[in-house]
Amino acid sequence: MNLSEFELLSVLAKEMNMRKAAEKLFVTQPALSQRLQSIEKDWGTPLFIRSHKGLTLTPAGEKVIELANEVLEKEEKVREEIQSLQSEVHGTLKIACASIVGQNWLPKVLKLYVEKYPHAKISLITGWSSEILKAVYDDQVHIGIIRGTPDWKGVKKHLFKDNLYLVDREIERVEDVVKTDRPFIQFKSDSNYYQEIQEWWHRRFKTNAKRVIVVDQIETCKQMALNGIGYAILPEITLDGINDELHKIPLLNENNEQIGRDTWLLGYSTAFELRQVTAFVEVVKEFLREEQREE
Repeated sequence: MNLSEFELLSVLAKEMNMRKAAEKLFVTQPALSQRLQSIEKDWGTPLFIRSHKGLTLTPAGEKVIELANEVLEKEEKVREEIQSLQSEVHGTLKIACASIVGQNWLPKVLKLYVEKYPHAKISLITGWSSEILKAVYDDQVHIGIIRGTPDWKGVKKHLFKDNLYLVDREIERVEDVVKTDRPFIQFKSDSNYYQEIQEWWHRRFKTNAKRVIVVDQIETCKQMALNGIGYAILPEITLDGINDELHKIPLLNENNEQIGRDTWLLGYSTAFELRQVTAFVEVVKEFLREEQREE
């Protein structure tokens, strides 16, 4: 089998429909059917079962598709390595990023990156930091950008630390939190973040919040606080552009120091040998230096 046949099988397995696969491969449906029959003849067994509902993989087909995807993935990595030897930045930069950073910080960096390296492509996935770390471990991406303190033995670069604030339209002092009947708005997050806030709360107030509203997104939490529904604890990275709309009370630890969240960039050392990755790291450094100059 040649690479084009591997690609054909991979597309068929993704679409599970001859017509859709033919459109994606820019061939006619009869031509695709003929090529599939030829491939199945080479393997000596059917790889797909055809029906009016579409295609279904046979057990043998599952094995061959697994091989096809492995070959295609290896081909992409080899192409990336070859491109990394050239002077121009090509290839796809694969990033997994914590959602908060992906929404509030990363777009500014990527704007600079695509302007400076127009031939490079970007693949971005976002999620909780625990999910990002798994994506890097499994080699699904080149680099991960996560929050907290990662247990990572490979390359790890500290990006920035942003402080946590209790924000509200009405509350101006942290002492007034226990006096209000308005709800504490919390957003779902990874366990480390939630635990950090809970530890600060119990250390400061020695009791639970009177009322709690839990939402699934930090942006929803922020908008509810902006609209005066209740108070929230948010990282500084999400408060850019909010001036007099909310009172911002810094969270302090037992040493009267501000509590913050660290953000890290990490990956395997081999990923940092790729030109699209090293170029991204340089853009990040330039962006952070510019931010420091503006402060």
